[in-house]
Amino acid sequence: VQLQASGGGLVQPGGSLRLSCATQRFTFDYYAIGWFRQAPGKERERVSCSSSSGATTMYADSVKGRFTFSRDPAKNTFYLQMNNLNYEDTAVYYCAAGAGCAVMDDHLGQGTLVTVSS
Repeated sequence: VQLQASGGGLVQPGGSLRLSCATQRFTFDYYAIGWFRQAPGKERERVSCSSSSGATTMYADSVKGRFTFSRDPAKNTFYLQMNNLNYEDTAVYYCAAGAGCAVMDDHLGQGTLVTVSS
């Protein structure tokens, strides 16, 4: 499974970013997909995961109400819209795919850095 994340950057607190993950068409049919992040000195955290059917999407408590996962199979891309960013959201974000959300880290993209700073 090929995963290519993009869209990271520097943003002020309260700002927004949208991350994109380019993948292959079959990923949407057979894998749970979503996003991890890892902040400096912290363990990797599963931010969001959507089931292969797209019927269910989970979010980490730390991002609920601020982040939104979406997918566009026609463009072979899925997204993470991040709003109202705060300093604690600073991390490298990885798009991922796996047999299920519990093993979503079976396949990881290269990561894109999000820095929230004033």
